[in-house]
Amino acid sequence: MDNTAPSSALITNDIVLFGLIAATLGAVFWTASRETGPWKKFYTYVPALLLCYFIPGIYNSVGLIDGAASKLYNPVASRVLLPAALVLLTLTIDLKGVLKLGPKLLVMYAAASISVILGAVVAFAVMDFLHPQTVAGDTWGGMAALAGSWIGGGANMMAMQVAFDVDQTTFSQFVVVDVAVGYVWMAVLIFLANRAPAIDARTGADTRAIEELKERLASFQKRHERVTTLTDLMVILAIAFGTVGLAHAVAGPASTWFGAFAWARQVSLHEPFVWVVVLSTFVGLGLSLTRARALDGAGASKIGSLFLYILIACIGMQMDIGKLADRPWLLALGVIWILVHIVLLALLARVLRVPFFYFAMGSQSNIGGPASAPVVASVFHPSLAPVGALLGALGYATGTVAAYVVGIVLRSMAGA
Repeated sequence: MDNTAPSSALITNDIVLFGLIAATLGAVFWTASRETGPWKKFYTYVPALLLCYFIPGIYNSVGLIDGAASKLYNPVASRVLLPAALVLLTLTIDLKGVLKLGPKLLVMYAAASISVILGAVVAFAVMDFLHPQTVAGDTWGGMAALAGSWIGGGANMMAMQVAFDVDQTTFSQFVVVDVAVGYVWMAVLIFLANRAPAIDARTGADTRAIEELKERLASFQKRHERVTTLTDLMVILAIAFGTVGLAHAVAGPASTWFGAFAWARQVSLHEPFVWVVVLSTFVGLGLSLTRARALDGAGASKIGSLFLYILIACIGMQMDIGKLADRPWLLALGVIWILVHIVLLALLARVLRVPFFYFAMGSQSNIGGPASAPVVASVFHPSLAPVGALLGALGYATGTVAAYVVGIVLRSMAGA
């Protein structure tokens, strides 16, 4: 028997909801394309992509829709459209150019993970001084679970709940903190990504590798651009969704087989979604070395970007702005935590003089994971989305161990 309470939202039909999301995206892009009038000035300050994310969040917050009850995000957008987008965007990638981005990108990723660990300790200590009730009881366990999400993903967060036997109420509260703080930070990154050139100029970052990659991608697309035919579209969709189907077909038995090994569970190889993301990305990478890459001239990357924008809107649907005020002290704990992460990572970025893209990817691949890191990466350039996906997937392998360390340290600080 299904005991799930019926949704109180005005729109509960996912078909109607999809129509609303499509109309919203269309309205945003149409107004953003206006060359005259007030819209041009408006979009000078407000990125169109931010509205694609934020407006569905407003729909959810006012009760027009219920993002949590909808299946548009999971499984449609995250399990179907995301891997399809990864295939198409990776298919058009300049692998040699991406490799030239260098080891500093991995350094920023690792530093972001470490800053999340340090942020947990600092936030716990500060809140213990300011408002001890907030960190009383099993709050430390909820923070360990949140660390799992902010270094790895949802699977790592659930693993920490089981490992430390976190109370369901406490766990649910930290899910709210995860969504509220994490998604707001994602919105900030999207906003700042559109100002990356100015930020890089001010910090003196070396952006030659990224600029060269963008120029090579633009040149390649221009050389192969052609009038798109119905056959082109059919082939593009066949490659995208055929790969998604294959990835899901392999992911099930592969995750089950690896689930029998303790070491594989430690790096989340028992999670089907990990296999779907990795397989989709690597199939796309393989195709980028063949003549299939020329499909970018027929619009492969544009179709991949379309899928990503639908994903962005579906992620925004999960945000409930009203819940930001439900538990102010717990939210304050999350804000302190992520501020430590931001400050430490920004200081390292300044010392290494890395482009803002490296900072954004190091942060979002940890805080957001493989479902949202490609979204932020695509703001810089659509073909950079797979870089975010690969870094986000890496978090699945490190998140459980790192979060377990956080839990042990916080439990000791709490005297539990």
